Amino acid sequence: MTPEAIDKKRVGDMTVGELKTLIRNVVKEAIDPDYGLELRTEIEKELKESLQSKERIPVEEVAEKLGLKW
Repeated sequence: MTPEAIDKKRVGDMTVGELKTLIRNVVKEAIDPDYGLELRTEIEKELKESLQSKERIPVEEVAEKLGLKW
């Protein structure tokens, strides 16, 4: 059953498995508000390239550029 279909059911009408799925999804969303969202293809590509790159920027430099105290 899809999350959309579960959203339309009453808790009393759910099976134990459906209720467990609902609880898991609520917990995951609470921990990570982006849970279930997909990355755009270009962002996924940039992340993969970044992970493969040997170039690293010191955290102090990043903090300075963002105006954060370090």
